[in-house]
Amino acid sequence: MNYHLAQVNIAKMLAPLDDPIIEGFVNNLDRINELADQSSGFIWRLKGEEDNATAIKVFEDTSLIINMSVWKDLESLFNFTYNSNHIEVFKRRKDWFSKIKMLHMAFWFVPVGYIPSPVEAKERLNYINKFGETPFAFTFKSKFTVSDFLDYKKNAS
Repeated sequence: MNYHLAQVNIAKMLAPLDDPIIEGFVNNLDRINELADQSSGFIWRLKGEEDNATAIKVFEDTSLIINMSVWKDLESLFNFTYNSNHIEVFKRRKDWFSKIKMLHMAFWFVPVGYIPSPVEAKERLNYINKFGETPFAFTFKSKFTVSDFLDYKKNAS
């Protein structure tokens, strides 16, 4: 079975989406989502009616927004995140979002064709914050492979 990489990241907005403080983020959202959609290795992203995920609420704290996507592999996600025009908006995140004490991102492997749910993403974030990075949920720091994940899965059962 082949696998792709799912990712979730969350951010705590400094103000509601219609507040001028968040305007720079909102004004770049469509452009950055389009950039992701056209990036090498991109498979899928979470979207609501607005063609983005800002209205999808997964957490009790309504100021938390979620971003989820699926990529061919870790390298594809890394290239989009740090080696594309996404970086210019990423560098400005402190203008729009406050620091979160918990880990705000998690990656995990999913079978090709599988679309993860926001509930599953929340579980991965909860896991990484409780247990740290394992092949079940990790970040760019760990660089776990599909083989690591399959070994982990085999040993967990």
